[in-house]
Amino acid sequence: MNLFKTGLVLGLLSAVGPFTIDMYLPALPEIGRDLDASVTQVQMTLSAFFIAFGLSQLFWGPWADQVGRKLPIYVGIGIFAIGTIGCALAPSIGMLVAMRVVQGVGAAVVMVVPRAIIRDMFTGPQGTRLMAMVMLVISVSPMLAPLAGSGLLAFGGWRLLFWMLAVVAVGSIFVTSFALKETLPVERRRAINLASLRAGAKTLLSDPIFLGLTFIGGFGMASFFVFISSASFVYTEQFGLTEVQFSLAFAANAIGFFGASQLAAPISERFGVVPVIRVAVGIFAFFTTALLLVALAGGATLWTIMALLFCGNAGLGFVIPTTMVMALDEHGEIAGLASSLGGTLQMVAGGLMIAVSSPFFDGTATPMIAAIAVCGWVAMILTLIVLPKITARDRFAAAT
Repeated sequence: MNLFKTGLVLGLLSAVGPFTIDMYLPALPEIGRDLDASVTQVQMTLSAFFIAFGLSQLFWGPWADQVGRKLPIYVGIGIFAIGTIGCALAPSIGMLVAMRVVQGVGAAVVMVVPRAIIRDMFTGPQGTRLMAMVMLVISVSPMLAPLAGSGLLAFGGWRLLFWMLAVVAVGSIFVTSFALKETLPVERRRAINLASLRAGAKTLLSDPIFLGLTFIGGFGMASFFVFISSASFVYTEQFGLTEVQFSLAFAANAIGFFGASQLAAPISERFGVVPVIRVAVGIFAFFTTALLLVALAGGATLWTIMALLFCGNAGLGFVIPTTMVMALDEHGEIAGLASSLGGTLQMVAGGLMIAVSSPFFDGTATPMIAAIAVCGWVAMILTLIVLPKITARDRFAAAT
């Protein structure tokens, strides 16, 4: 399978999770009205999904190391389909949250396994290039999924969105069956046992570089999660956008990230990974801080928010695919566990950021912007701590 085809297939599978989030964003206010739920309760449908999505990766990764990459995808997509149908039929906000948990458990498989497949095949710049190709395919989600959701809302209401996601699940099974090859041969598979999991987890959790890179990317992703959970309410209620206008504004905010992600591999090859991460995180922290200062001064117009988030997200486009690949580079023998643990830590961080920031949401943009800025500061602090360790490690390796 050539690089382009691999990137396309893995991107389509990886897009299931983001599509599940992005397509129903325009429907959040309608869900609240239909199920008589508060904004905080509706946001719980997102944080519950993220936390389940993150925690369940601890299962999918090790299992994929034992049985190969394809079987877990089939099982996970099946669970996702059950949760999706449950969401479509949910009679209350409590049941919707519960079914979103089931959805998250199943959807997690197409986050962790594709990353392990990339590590099976490539490391370094080639791995970053393939990861960037996957993210290019995923970029269709924030650009088109909200628009698709807006269109479906006009025809059948928010429940129709989940029926469409059930169709997406069926399509994912066909893609896995006919377009994805097994990348983990039998001789490289590792049996699941508590001793090996404990040893692998101890190795990863005691590696400051793995943890640091994971959380640098994780708090970058957490800023997206905060934006996702609040933007539909801010854009439609504070700024008066229609569902279609919100979808277009949301897509515009995503273009900076996914456009920059396509440049991550060639720029990292030219200037070095560590300098690129340092500058890119600085860009993210600078523009999110600038946006917060503007908001506190009362100048956070729709266009100001969009412009400064576009610039900040462009910085993240260089950070997230690069840190994902670098975090796995030293752990090829436990790539599935490393991918799943890294994904778990990132998703839980994102879900907790939503849960922590939700009580402060007052219908305006300022609480959302403040939470995004906090993500930028944490990512910057971690960068200043972790990158010198990587430089020292590389110098030691070169000397020996």
